[in-house]
Amino acid sequence: MKKIIFMVMVCFSMVVSAQKAADLIITNAKIYTVNQNFDTAESMAISKGKIIGIGKTTDILKNFKSKNIQNLQGKTVFPGLIDAHCHFTGFATDKWKCELWGTKSWDEIVTRISDYAKTAPKEWLYGRSWDQNDWTVKEFPNKEKLDELFPNRPVYLKRIDGHAAVANQKALDIAGITKDSKVSGGEIEVKNGKLTGILIDNAMLLVEKHLPEIEDEEAIRYFSELQKECFSYGLTSLHDCGITEKTLGLLEKAQSQDVLQMKIFALLEDNPDYYDRWIKKGRYTNKNITVGGFKVYSDGALGSRGACLIHDYTDKKDWKGFLLSDREHFENLAKKLKETDLQMCTHAIGDSANRTILQIYGDVLGVKNDRRWRIEHAQIVAKNDFDLFGKYSIIPSVQPTHATSDMYWAEERLGKDRLKYSYAYEDLLKQNGWLPLGTDFPVEEISPLKTFYSAVARKDSKHYPANGFQKENALTREQALRGMTIWAAKAAFQENEIGSLEVGKSADFIIVDQDLMTVPEVQILNTKVLETYSNGIKVF
Repeated sequence: MKKIIFMVMVCFSMVVSAQKAADLIITNAKIYTVNQNFDTAESMAISKGKIIGIGKTTDILKNFKSKNIQNLQGKTVFPGLIDAHCHFTGFATDKWKCELWGTKSWDEIVTRISDYAKTAPKEWLYGRSWDQNDWTVKEFPNKEKLDELFPNRPVYLKRIDGHAAVANQKALDIAGITKDSKVSGGEIEVKNGKLTGILIDNAMLLVEKHLPEIEDEEAIRYFSELQKECFSYGLTSLHDCGITEKTLGLLEKAQSQDVLQMKIFALLEDNPDYYDRWIKKGRYTNKNITVGGFKVYSDGALGSRGACLIHDYTDKKDWKGFLLSDREHFENLAKKLKETDLQMCTHAIGDSANRTILQIYGDVLGVKNDRRWRIEHAQIVAKNDFDLFGKYSIIPSVQPTHATSDMYWAEERLGKDRLKYSYAYEDLLKQNGWLPLGTDFPVEEISPLKTFYSAVARKDSKHYPANGFQKENALTREQALRGMTIWAAKAAFQENEIGSLEVGKSADFIIVDQDLMTVPEVQILNTKVLETYSNGIKVF
């Protein structure tokens, strides 16, 4: 009998010793791996920030051991979500501004900025996120009230899309703007021979170069605060579009201080001073931070009528918008980047802007390729231009909430015919078979759940319209989840590192309180992120 007991103990010891040690084991979950087959699993083992096993709970517990085993009792697990287009650092360093999101009239904005002025941390009164399309009178405001209230203090209020602003006379004077000033790729609005204060696209730069900068340590503190918010929404990685070299340095400093754990794929701003230096340097990675290319602006936004259209705006005769730079600028940059491993990622809203960039990319890249040059937004595309995305392997990077934010007034700008080929995400997906998704925050809200809901339901957060906006271009739930995970990773050449839950990849995952793949559509936005993990470490 003793011999039998001894043999059993020996066999048990051999089994235990054969088990691999893990830092964390998740069991009894419904894990969406988002691998090629979109398989689900029950359990996964994690060691040193990487997934070392994934499959059935019985198999994982047989092959791995850990002092930290979490039984999720059937809860749902997804890969950490990735925002393929946002402005993380820009939003963070604007945290001292007056928030104008959700205002319903110009009078309400004036009241907010007056209250803000009492405790504003700087001389400049800076606000952001007004949208005249939310007002009863859907017209750009005039600076007269700001001049009356603040004759000796500069005021600068940026529109929600970041492509238009209203400035008071003091701010215009500081910038040297008069009614006779001209700017390429922008507009300084003059009515009845007087400045209205409205500045569109490149005209805004004349004022913005005078805005005060915050201290470096304050910026890093804001990075940390915004990171916490992102983690709370389940974001573990994001693409920060259009940053400066100084901002890159601040991100690296924050990372070295262990203040920043977010995985950031950064695109540099379109600055000619950077070209030669970064073309020589190429793609660059420092731990969780990667610089992968340049973010370029070809035109403005539809809401401020800066999007460059082939034909006139339906609600503004003899006006087509404009390119922010001449065609030669985009051509020259594309040719410079052709021989590098850097991506060219160009903002294009209007159908003329999209056509221009598609043609330039096509001329430089030729036919099929794996360069993954991107068009950011790709909002309005001419019917006969869609196939150029597939022909030249150009990746449309889209933000589904733009469709449900713009749907109330987009037809006024475009008319019914052009609207059919706008926000056409399913049509764009067909071109290359994959489609990265983002939010464009702070233009839209940070919540990736709203990205998911807008993509699959084509409705706003109040579930309007009942049948969805142009529902034929909705994505399936699987497509939407892929767009927010593995396809977003692929858009940054990071699909072998993040974006799905597979052996060898970073253990970036979230635990949620209901299954987004099966819950009734009307319940999607009620989903709560319970926990967020980055590199196997709980960050929320």
